Amino acid sequence: MTKPALTLFLAAPRGFCAGVDRAIKIVEMALEKWGAPVYVRHEIVHNKFVVDGLRDKGAVFVEELDECPDDRPVIFSAHGVPKSVPEAAETRQMVYVDATCPLVSKVHIEAERHAESGLQIIMIGHKGHPETIGTMGQLPAGEVLLVETVADVATVDVRNPERLAFVTQTTLSVDDTKDIVAALQTRFPAIIGPHKEDICYATTNRQEAVKAVAPKSDALLVVGAPNSSNSRRLVEVGAKAGCSYAQLVQRADNIDWRALEGIRTIAITAGASAPELLVNEVIDAFRARYDVTVEQVETAVERVEFKVPRVLRAPA
Repeated sequence: MTKPALTLFLAAPRGFCAGVDRAIKIVEMALEKWGAPVYVRHEIVHNKFVVDGLRDKGAVFVEELDECPDDRPVIFSAHGVPKSVPEAAETRQMVYVDATCPLVSKVHIEAERHAESGLQIIMIGHKGHPETIGTMGQLPAGEVLLVETVADVATVDVRNPERLAFVTQTTLSVDDTKDIVAALQTRFPAIIGPHKEDICYATTNRQEAVKAVAPKSDALLVVGAPNSSNSRRLVEVGAKAGCSYAQLVQRADNIDWRALEGIRTIAITAGASAPELLVNEVIDAFRARYDVTVEQVETAVERVEFKVPRVLRAPA
């Protein structure tokens, strides 16, 4: 039986970013250096496949520091942690390694510098996301106020409208964030923004790639986890760019084939914490059902690399 023809647009860049790559490497190197178990506070990155793989190697994932013993190393996830977490680890004389993405750390430093200048901070982010909790936790309660939408800007209660700065979560939708920033600048003309865009290069690049493939595709699949902010934003970006069917799938088993009946073109991308192995698994699933022609659509080339912390480069 002849397979129907399908053109598969493969968005690039996609998948692992430099911060995710570094965080996973940190856990692997820590296991090599200190042996198992190594504790990790929160999922190192938001991807079940990655987390399960590290768990199999001896990583133990916990939500809070008090679940870790004093005598084993602990790693803080790529999303960043409140200042109170490393302080508590130091009080307990624990060995810890901070796997916070350097681009998230940049936002932390920015917020602290603004606070030292006497400014109150408004953070654009998602309530409850570990990155938002970590960034807000760099300063005392009340010094960082959270807004999630344009509507929130109208009601946020600030100390002094003349003494404000804003920062953003690094994994937001570039377009949605522009609208919130515009609303902040309209209500608070004196507000100070970041020296350089807080939304990270990888988030921006992956969203631009989706905008290039979505309008010419009958469907878009984003390989990523449901708790991955940047992956969920890619689905939203694809839908806004004109793709009538945009869905998040964790892996090939999650594809809804009935919803894809009759398609002739599909776009595939992956969130920044999804390994290429899962993308290939999805492509193979399409090859099993269709006569697939793959076209890579590349909108940027990434050459960013981040060093792992010195403690892991030194001999045990």
